[in-house]
Amino acid sequence: MTLPIFLELVEIKAKTASILPFLIGICFSYYVYGEVQPLYIVWYFIAMLLFNMFVDVWDNYNDYRHALDKAYQAKTNIIGRENLSLRSVEGLMLLLFTVSLLIGLILAWFVGWPLLIMGGFCYAVGIFYSSGPKPLSSLPLGEVFSGFTMGFMISLICVYLNTSPDFDWSFRALAQIFLISLPNTLWIANLMLANNLCDKEEDEQNHRYTLVHYIGIKGGLSLFAIANGMALLAIVCQIFLGIAPITSLLSLLLLPFIVQQTKLLWKKQVKSETFPCAIKILALGSTVQVLTYALGIGLL
Repeated sequence: MTLPIFLELVEIKAKTASILPFLIGICFSYYVYGEVQPLYIVWYFIAMLLFNMFVDVWDNYNDYRHALDKAYQAKTNIIGRENLSLRSVEGLMLLLFTVSLLIGLILAWFVGWPLLIMGGFCYAVGIFYSSGPKPLSSLPLGEVFSGFTMGFMISLICVYLNTSPDFDWSFRALAQIFLISLPNTLWIANLMLANNLCDKEEDEQNHRYTLVHYIGIKGGLSLFAIANGMALLAIVCQIFLGIAPITSLLSLLLLPFIVQQTKLLWKKQVKSETFPCAIKILALGSTVQVLTYALGIGLL
């Protein structure tokens, strides 16, 4: 397996979806609580990245094995297209999963059992996202699970590690973390929504009945646009509530870009042409949120 094939198999280009919620969690921890635990955070980052790689390989593996469309299996899925050995793919998954799990267990030993609960939830979603009789990715709630797990849970665990053992489990504190992670949560959910919009026919041929199957293309496009608006509104609310610096308002400069990309997806839903619109919104939106938040911390 060559390096380019490995990077495509683990979908390295999609790692923005996990790295940026991690970074906003660090920013929030420092700005609100004045605490960062570098050692815990570095090990968490490694475990998170390895597990995220496992999930993407696991997704490709299950899509290949359970595909009813033989053309997709042989020409679209990377395992079939590159004639990868299933045994080597299984070995890679085992390595990624095992190392990630060991790091997680060691961290839990030092910071407490709540990390086991939160991590266990994330592992369960990652495993059942593309496996089992009814994979989460083939259900109408796939967007909810992906957005909540990668957008909110990654940030929550990051804040927990930085502030443990004095982490505040109050509703107010959890609501603040949810609000700070809401833009990422919505943009990550939109990533899956855009993918399902582009793959509606292919998914239905493979008996995958996603949210788009039930609400239709127009309903999915409307939801995509609403989520983008809510993401920017959440950033404004963060500032008014004092959990983000005033510099975060600079994120609103992205509005014309987000509107433009949304319009492109509205015009046509073609995987190779307009699915990248959702990727660009997530990558640029989340990056700008982190940078403008970090700028405010630097000006303190």
